Amino acid sequence: MKKYINYSIIYAVFAMVAGVFYREFTKAMDYRGITMLSSVHPHLFMLGTFLFLIVALFSKSIKVEEEKSFRLFLLLHSIALPLTAIMMVTRGIIETTGKEISKGLSASISGIAGIGHILLGASLILLLISLKKAKER
Repeated sequence: MKKYINYSIIYAVFAMVAGVFYREFTKAMDYRGITMLSSVHPHLFMLGTFLFLIVALFSKSIKVEEEKSFRLFLLLHSIALPLTAIMMVTRGIIETTGKEISKGLSASISGIAGIGHILLGASLILLLISLKKAKER
């Protein structure tokens, strides 16, 4: 349980940093439009902080950590969420600064962010499967 609360704290710190970065960077660049940077903060809070708080509660009441699918969830989620957040920040910085990038680079950023989102979805399915299996024990 303590490990998941620590994960939650780490993601809360990154979420707050992302929120402050979004606010200050767009202000410094005098950017008034919508940018991908505005989505990083809620992604990290919901899929990092709150998700791991829920996992901590479940780990206290059922033996979810014994499930193979749970270990795979932890691995996949620990890769997917930072990957997604990094690509979202990258896209947001490009949008905010107004830099022209090639179509190939733009597609690469979108593709990597898309892969991160797909892996996040897969990790959430694994979490749900592991919760179901652990509850059936």
